[in-house]
Amino acid sequence: MPRAAVLGSPIAHSLSPALHQAAYRLLGLDWDYAAIECAEGDFPALFASLDDEWRGLSLTMPLKEVVLEVVDDVSDVARAVRSANTVFRRAGSRVWQATNTDVGGMQNALHEGGVVRIDSARILGAGATARSAVAAVAALDGSHVVIHARRPQAAQAVADVARRLGLQATVADLTPVMADCNLLVSTLPADAAAPWSVMADAAGTTALLDASYHPWPTPLASAWKRIPNSVVASGRDMLVWQAVAQVRLMTGLDFDDSSVVAAMRSAL
Repeated sequence: MPRAAVLGSPIAHSLSPALHQAAYRLLGLDWDYAAIECAEGDFPALFASLDDEWRGLSLTMPLKEVVLEVVDDVSDVARAVRSANTVFRRAGSRVWQATNTDVGGMQNALHEGGVVRIDSARILGAGATARSAVAAVAALDGSHVVIHARRPQAAQAVADVARRLGLQATVADLTPVMADCNLLVSTLPADAAAPWSVMADAAGTTALLDASYHPWPTPLASAWKRIPNSVVASGRDMLVWQAVAQVRLMTGLDFDDSSVVAAMRSAL
């Protein structure tokens, strides 16, 4: 039986098993997908122990960076943002590949709300999700991004990634400012991003992508939803779309996205 799993620490809260298993049922696949607790230091040995039944891994923190040192075949986007959330290999192949489906997940979550192109964005946070966010901004034809973070050095590291992707980038602290941009992305926990809720009244047409999804809606999302005709994309939207891409890579199947997305959302 082909096997796949989500790895990370902590992992008990992961929604990935529900998402992938919903896709397998819809596609008529007899696959096993589990959640495995794995700390950063344990990943190389665990990865080396995988037998031929294994077809893919979904990776969450703290494994999105260490995997780049373990898997040789890494996609350009994963290298660019120094973060891979997906490891897969084709049926009959022993070659593992690592890539990042978070970037596409963000794009598709925004596309659903009608956001297909932006000029500028503000990103709250400076971790792996923030690095994926700057790649999504670049893919949406953005030209400028401001990284807001508590630690200036971490913010500068994300800004450096943005510049390598062709964006103009500046850094700032987490003091809320007027959302004079097309897109506000929060990669912070819900309580940490809550102070930015006061900016909703001045947001105008600024779309929100809030990577936090539990509890939902977050204080920030609740404030943005009060804006007439606002676009609010959630972490669950991102999670579903990145999982759709993972299923396609791991199974090698071509399928209709809409039916798989519906099945995954129903499972949640």
